[in-house]
Amino acid sequence: MTTTERIDVGSGVHLAVDRWAGSGSPAFLLVHGLASNAQLWWGCAERLAELGHPCSTVDQRGHGRSDKPDAGYTMDQACADLVALTAALRQEDPSGWDGRVIVAGQSWGANVALELGYRHPEVFSGVVCVDGGTIELADRFPDWESGAEALAPPRRIIGMPRADMEGFMASAHPDWPESGRQAQMANFEVRSDGTITPFLSFEHHMELLRALWEHRPSTRYPAMKVPVLLVPADGGAGGRSPAMADKAAGVDAALAAVPRARAHWFRPADHDLHAQFPVELAELLHSEAADGILAP
Repeated sequence: MTTTERIDVGSGVHLAVDRWAGSGSPAFLLVHGLASNAQLWWGCAERLAELGHPCSTVDQRGHGRSDKPDAGYTMDQACADLVALTAALRQEDPSGWDGRVIVAGQSWGANVALELGYRHPEVFSGVVCVDGGTIELADRFPDWESGAEALAPPRRIIGMPRADMEGFMASAHPDWPESGRQAQMANFEVRSDGTITPFLSFEHHMELLRALWEHRPSTRYPAMKVPVLLVPADGGAGGRSPAMADKAAGVDAALAAVPRARAHWFRPADHDLHAQFPVELAELLHSEAADGILAP
């Protein structure tokens, strides 16, 4: 990482942005998922920079080191924030960011990335959806109340000793690089008594979850003017669980409808495969940008 700064994206809201310099094209804007943080993308960004690509990771509003205003937890605002951020990066570093820019997002961030490519093909020349971008929660939960009840984050995390969460991360992800596990810990503020609380408040989490429930990426697929690379994760537990079958069907539907799309599965892989396999993912993105689906 070369620099970390806070960039004003409008109305006095500042987002924390980590930047890596690069001499080649395209640049990559790397976007985290719901209740996550930019650090999970750092390993991938470092490898992309080694391969010549300017990169930036960002804590979205309400997350990590960024501002946590009372309002703006919608799909519209998430997109507006990242368009404003990209404009600022182009102004500050025209040699690195004034050409092709590919936006890559994970989970909810992948849905945001897809929406950005749909709304702003003049800004983003390609989209990467890492285990997301095809999420349509309304198919599973036809009313918001049932979705909210099933998907609300557990409040028991608030006040958990930091050491307990670190132990859980180590046991849950034994094959992850240590950097990935530490990145997961950056989802939490450590309080003076050694306990943790998520940076993203429960109320703002639920607002963003509602926005995700309302989002219908399948309505965007046929009109996408930029290429889309889908990078789904197969947990590899054996057999085809209903959840995996639904994910595969969603990926297939996107491939059939998006004019230019390709899928590259990681098997086996966790949902946060960008933290689990940062180098492998970076090299895939580099290859696809050079002469694959993301190439000009």
